[in-house]
Amino acid sequence: MTGGEGERSAAEFEWPVRVYWEDTDAGGVVYHARYLHFLERARTEWLRALGIDQSRLAVGRGILFAVTAMALRFRAPARLDDELVAAVRLVRRRPASLEFSQHLARRRDNLLILNADVRAACLDAADYRPRPIPDDLFPE
Repeated sequence: MTGGEGERSAAEFEWPVRVYWEDTDAGGVVYHARYLHFLERARTEWLRALGIDQSRLAVGRGILFAVTAMALRFRAPARLDDELVAAVRLVRRRPASLEFSQHLARRRDNLLILNADVRAACLDAADYRPRPIPDDLFPE
């Protein structure tokens, strides 16, 4: 779907994540690169909650979003079978990019696992060059 549909809010969005065997190292601790998957899923589901389908956005409007910068601060390890909450908050909308604040926390005790600052650029689907975000996609 394109923008203009669905409910829009600057509030924090949360998405549940379960830690599976495939996410862990031999010690049962989440492998550091797997946290990126959890964060990506939460951003994707945040877009869906706003009524934005990335596949349709790419085909119908020729727009893609790509992560261009990310800073992670690991606070505590997540382990096999943990239930996590991946949170997303849009911090800033720039003409051709979005800046997010994200965190992962363990559901049972709200233990902070990591914080992330993420920037995603709006790109033309044909040539991957930056392009302005359409105003109707994320109204201010």
